Amino acid sequence: MSKVSVIGAGSWGTALSILLAKKGLRVSIWDRNDGLLNDIKKARENIKYLPGVIIPQNVEVYPDIIECIKDTDLIVLGVPSHAIREICKNIKGSLNDGQKIVSIAKGIENDTYLRMSQVIEEETGINDVCVLSGPSHAEEVSRDIPTTVVVSSRKRTVAEYVQDIFMTPKFRVYTNPDITGVELGGAIKNIIALAAGISDGLGYGDNTKAALMTRGLAEMTRLGVAMGADTFTFSGLSGIGDLIVTCTSMHSRNRRAGILIGQGKSVNEALTEVKMVVEGVKTTKAAYELSKRYQVEMPITEKLYEVLFQDKNPKYAVTELMLREKTIELHENEEVVTREQKSWEL
Repeated sequence: MSKVSVIGAGSWGTALSILLAKKGLRVSIWDRNDGLLNDIKKARENIKYLPGVIIPQNVEVYPDIIECIKDTDLIVLGVPSHAIREICKNIKGSLNDGQKIVSIAKGIENDTYLRMSQVIEEETGINDVCVLSGPSHAEEVSRDIPTTVVVSSRKRTVAEYVQDIFMTPKFRVYTNPDITGVELGGAIKNIIALAAGISDGLGYGDNTKAALMTRGLAEMTRLGVAMGADTFTFSGLSGIGDLIVTCTSMHSRNRRAGILIGQGKSVNEALTEVKMVVEGVKTTKAAYELSKRYQVEMPITEKLYEVLFQDKNPKYAVTELMLREKTIELHENEEVVTREQKSWEL
C-alpha cells in the first residue's frame, strides 16, 4: 500500500487527500496553518475550505513537515505557486531516494518566470517531478463528482505511476508527455478567468465571455508554442478544459476576484474578499513579461496587466481590445493563413 504526503491543506490539497484516502492509501497532511490541521484532526473536516465534507480517518495530520514526508512514496505539493521554492528548500535535505513529487500548483514564478516543475527540480535536484492539471474544482472532487485530469512528467514511468495512484471510478487520469504545455495551460487559464470575471462584473454577457475564452486560448497557445509546448496540448484538459471550468464557475476564485474588480473594487479589496490565493494576479505579471521576452502578442493579458498593475479602467481596457487593428482570425497560424489566402477570392 502506497503512502502519500500532502503539503498544503487548502481546498485542493484536502480534496486530493480525501480522494486518496477513500482509495485506501495512507495519507499524511501538513500545513503551516495550525487551525486547519486542528479542524482536520478533531472535526474530521476542513471547515474553512471544504465545509461539510468528511475527511477519512486514514488522513493523518502532521504538525511537522519533515515528519509528514518521512517514509512516503509520493509527495503532493499543494501550496500556492509563490510558496513552492521555500517549501522545497525546507524539505530537500529530508527527501529519500525514490520519492516522487507531484505539483498541483498552477502558476509561474515571478522574477525567474520558471514553471513549478522547474522550480522543484532546481531546488531539490529530483528529476522525478510530475504535474497534475485539468478542470477540477476541489469542491466537486471532494464530493465524488466525476472529474477528468491530466498528469505530465519528463519521464513516462513517473507519469504512469502518478496516473495509477490517483485513478478512481470518479477521477479519471490521462497522461501527456508535454509538461511545458500542461503547466502553461494550467497557469494562463487563470489570467483569462480573471478577465472573464471582470467582464461579468461589468455586466457584459455570454458573447463577451465566449470571445475572451476563445481569444484567450489563442494567447495561451501562442505563448506555449513559443516556449516549446505542443499546440495540441492546449486543446486538451489542461488547456481548453481548465479554461472552460475556470471561466464559467463560481467555484473559481479567479473568476470571483474578477467579478469584484469589474464591479469597481480595487485589486486588494477583491483579494481580501475572496479570502483565497488568486493565482491569476501574479501569473498575469509573469505572462506579460514572458510575452515581451518571446515577442508574442497577448492583448488580453496586456490589458489585464494594465488593469491590475496600472489602474486602467476595465471598461477602457475592453474598448481598446475591441478597437485593435483588424486582422484575420487565424493569423498566428501562418501555414493555414498562407494556404487559405492563396485560394481566397478577392
